[in-house]
Amino acid sequence: MMSSNTASSSAAVAGSADSAAPRRNSKKPKYSRFTQQELPACKPILTPRWVISAFLLVSVVFIPIGVASLFASRDVVEIVDRYDNDCIPDNTTDKVNYIQTPGDKSCNRSITVPKRMKQPIYVYYQLDNFYQNHRRYVKSRSDAQLRDNSSASDTSSCKPEDTYNGKIIVPCGLIAWSLFNDTYSFSRNSSQLNVNKKDISWKSDREHKFGSDVYPSNFQSNDTVIGGASLNSSIPLSQQEDLIVWMRTAALPTFRKLYGRIEVDLEPNDVISVTLQNNYNTYSFNGKKKLVLSTTSWLGGKNDFLGIAYLTVGGLCFFLALVFTLVYLVKPRRLGDPSYLSWNRNPGGH
Repeated sequence: MMSSNTASSSAAVAGSADSAAPRRNSKKPKYSRFTQQELPACKPILTPRWVISAFLLVSVVFIPIGVASLFASRDVVEIVDRYDNDCIPDNTTDKVNYIQTPGDKSCNRSITVPKRMKQPIYVYYQLDNFYQNHRRYVKSRSDAQLRDNSSASDTSSCKPEDTYNGKIIVPCGLIAWSLFNDTYSFSRNSSQLNVNKKDISWKSDREHKFGSDVYPSNFQSNDTVIGGASLNSSIPLSQQEDLIVWMRTAALPTFRKLYGRIEVDLEPNDVISVTLQNNYNTYSFNGKKKLVLSTTSWLGGKNDFLGIAYLTVGGLCFFLALVFTLVYLVKPRRLGDPSYLSWNRNPGGH
């Protein structure tokens, strides 16, 4: 009896010792409906009617949008004139040497208007094979210098166009140095067509990125290596809109930049005489230069891709809806039919 009581008391002491010992942390997460993925959820059953209705809805929405976009793009009148080769004299063998030699490089072009062009008519210059998105080119600028006159000495990111003859260049960097410098003037029936170059840049750029107290200084002073256009040192950068447009670098090697606006209507078969200065060097990298006159629509410029994309997706959805409808009518099947399960179709197989 005594040994029995002793054993039971020993077991009680051991049990109390076990309960007093620290419990090991469990790796089991705390229960919640979120962690156990028990929250209410929408689990739609894709019946044939729902699928066919969804495809039809997409086609009904996309096809009219595609047609409207395509008609809007076709209403845009666009004239593209490539002039880089035609504006080189016939007896010139070295185009790079010709374009780098100082002198008058005026060139006369004639453009015939195919359809009525309502004002405003936007004038663009287009460059091909010009990689403004090159990393070293994109980084060669000083936004602080462009924005505030007190940061004129901030040229650490502008090399190699940061200083010349020990003086700071404003605006510095390769982007500003390579500013496009071809010019265009237009006339119709010996009457000059004025090109409005005001407000051709983004308003946010003029007001926030280019300072009204920052003036060009020591820009294009190196006569031996001139990148592009020069700037009027008496006009602040916030009003140098050609520079502002150029400084917004393009993402693709073929791009257009706004040159100005012609604010009169052009009638069909009008002959526009263009006098241009072929100054910009695109010959050293096999680039192309084009003059573009274009109207706009509610969708913007001429671009057939958006309309074609909408029509393609809408037509494909309509075709799939038609196919599914035929399959559903010709060979219908009951929803949730267990006979289509693999173990029911082949009971002896595994």
